[in-house]
Amino acid sequence: MDIRSRILQIANERKTFKTADIVKEMEGKISRQYVSALISLMVKEGLLIKGGSTASAFYALPSNSDLIVEAIKLRFDRTKIEEHAVFNRLRDRNNFVKNLPENIQSILFYAFTEMLNNAIEHSKSDNVEIEIRKDKSNITFIVNDFGIGVFKNVMKQRGLNSEIEAMQDLLKGKTTTQPHSHTGEGIFFTSKIADIFILESFEYRLRVDNLINDVFFQELKPSKKGTRVIFSISNKSEKHLNDVFSKFVVNPGEPGFNKTEIFVRLFIQGTIYISRSQARRILSGLEKYESIILDYDKVSTVGQAFADEIYRVFKSNHPNIKIESRNMIEPVKFMIERAESNKFKIS
Repeated sequence: MDIRSRILQIANERKTFKTADIVKEMEGKISRQYVSALISLMVKEGLLIKGGSTASAFYALPSNSDLIVEAIKLRFDRTKIEEHAVFNRLRDRNNFVKNLPENIQSILFYAFTEMLNNAIEHSKSDNVEIEIRKDKSNITFIVNDFGIGVFKNVMKQRGLNSEIEAMQDLLKGKTTTQPHSHTGEGIFFTSKIADIFILESFEYRLRVDNLINDVFFQELKPSKKGTRVIFSISNKSEKHLNDVFSKFVVNPGEPGFNKTEIFVRLFIQGTIYISRSQARRILSGLEKYESIILDYDKVSTVGQAFADEIYRVFKSNHPNIKIESRNMIEPVKFMIERAESNKFKIS
């Protein structure tokens, strides 16, 4: 059996292999340099596929491409890095990033630099770990710090009652602990452009699943000190960054971020009757926008006080803000229409 055939046989038997495996199999009868050159040629011919970096490269048959996960993981001193420089280093030294379609590269650059900047400027962690990996279907990055925690920080700086309330506010957009130097848009838009976006910090996880258009608040066990961001998007995604930005502008083509979308059910917290105080929690900070979308998916009923607070009181105080209500079942729609028509007033 010639060497090429033996390499293909080993690839079929072991699923993945390294150059050293072939050299060992040949019992030193051929040099490592010759094996490396031959494998490289077989990759160019499409007989094999390559995973990993040069120092840790491994190979497989094209039929086993799902086993090839290309990844890089690095650790930095938080005070000595700049987010754009880190991304450029990763892209320039790793073909699996450099060879992504242009729209995916743009999305990855935006999301990665926004999330790493948050860790650099807000976390107070000594070190930051980053990881980027690509498999057959998705490219994923992770930014991991060991600092004060995003939910605890937002809760403290904004005087909120819980980390749940911090998660709620982050989903509104324009939520920042440093308003003099940050707009608070990074997490909002990154969560919208991802297929899957996850924030983990101490006892809580915020998961945004745009593949099913849903959001989840979850308890995290064991807890995670600091903040971990996980961002994933399909390698074949047809999304474009500008499309996401324009979705949250009242007049497409104009600059600005003046439109937001709220999942009402995330503010219910275990009840089916929504009160005036819960309405105020939803409305907190929304006076910054010109247009608000309230999504009532999975909300079975709302109270009169809730509807009155939003559709009469808030509208009276902010007549120039447009409120659009979506996904209402009949009982919810009835209460909202009553409030909009001013048929009841509750003090």
